[in-house]
Amino acid sequence: MHFTDLGLSAGLLRAIGEQGYDTPTPIQAQAIPHVLAGSDLEALAQTGTGKTAAFVLPILQKLTSQTDSPLERVSRNRPRALILVPTRELAAQVQESVRTYGKHVAIRSLAVFGGVGMQPQVTVLRRGVDIVVATPGRLLDHITQRTIDLGAVQTLVLDEADRMLDMGFIRDIRKIIERLPKQRQNLMFSATFAPEVRELAHTVLRNPVLVEVARRNTTIELVTQSVIPVDKDKKRELLLHLFENHGWHQTLVFTRTKHGADALSRKLDQAGIRSAAIHGDKTQGARTRALADFKSGKLAALVATDIAARGIDIDQLPRVINFELPNVPEDYVHRIGRTGRAGSEGEALSLVSHDERIQLRDIERLIKKDLDKSIIVGFEPSANPPREPAKAKPQPRRQGSGGGNGARSGAPRSGAPGASRNGSGARGQRDGAAHHNGQRHR
Repeated sequence: MHFTDLGLSAGLLRAIGEQGYDTPTPIQAQAIPHVLAGSDLEALAQTGTGKTAAFVLPILQKLTSQTDSPLERVSRNRPRALILVPTRELAAQVQESVRTYGKHVAIRSLAVFGGVGMQPQVTVLRRGVDIVVATPGRLLDHITQRTIDLGAVQTLVLDEADRMLDMGFIRDIRKIIERLPKQRQNLMFSATFAPEVRELAHTVLRNPVLVEVARRNTTIELVTQSVIPVDKDKKRELLLHLFENHGWHQTLVFTRTKHGADALSRKLDQAGIRSAAIHGDKTQGARTRALADFKSGKLAALVATDIAARGIDIDQLPRVINFELPNVPEDYVHRIGRTGRAGSEGEALSLVSHDERIQLRDIERLIKKDLDKSIIVGFEPSANPPREPAKAKPQPRRQGSGGGNGARSGAPRSGAPGASRNGSGARGQRDGAAHHNGQRHR
């Protein structure tokens, strides 16, 4: 199959060709016809499989094929398509795809997210936009201030639905959906189908078509995955050893916490390995600069928390390093999906200490695969690792107090969508799988 077989306009085909594409990926080939036909869609696709174009292209096609003139189509602050995403970086990435594929058609778009001033967004909304790509928190700010009207939305997209639920956005999503027209098309894309995602799908989607291009919660076949057992206090030395001996460049390193990301980035810099940390406490300008420097090759390493790394889209990213394993096994799938994209091979290496054996077990159960283990000479793990101090029994959280930290163990998730993840109901972007600092960013 070729893109010319999908019924797309000449302007869209021209833009696709300019990007060097001719053949759609499996998710694009399966999803685009259903979206063009007006069906609701529930799509499971790994990161790096082209899922953004799978909804951007048909939305652009549908909007440009409507018979109204461009001036009539773009009504003041009333977009016709709404794409909800979990993070600022992903919002910027998706809107860039809208611009790229829509460069030869008369479509206006806007990315709406926090960390920057609202007024420039308000100015663009007043001029009129067709497509809004938004994070839930900042979109609710605009709704509250009446700078956007969702009454004309024809298509709603929930991109990376699993991550939005994991970040506690379920209440915000429901508030937004209440403002949308009852008659609309709904598209849900997710890399994993946890029970909470299924429940949201049943609430939002109407008789959806299911498109599943990979086994649930599988990891990309092009990614070579392995584990290096090492003592916890030797991880930094081992990471430096690996950088120095292999001459690594453009390596994405994951930590669980913001503090850990900053500390590790400083350690790499002190060793002469150019790096930057990216997480929710960084300003949007700092995050944007770090991503640009990383993509251009100025940085050998980008140290990131799980949330901040969403939206990193580099076709040739050679490797991902799990300096610390995530507490939630599904996050491992998301992490390593940053490499092995667009048909390129990638490497995912995890430095695993004795205290992370439960997380490793849960990951291997999830992906239904035992990861290869190898010992690095000079960094052999101790035969009798020190005992971890006993953790205090968690106290029950009071509903509505906002005082809980939302921390989660490596155990499988359960309960209603968003349960124990957003006790205060506050909006925003949470950083890292541990969520233990309570910071929120729109």
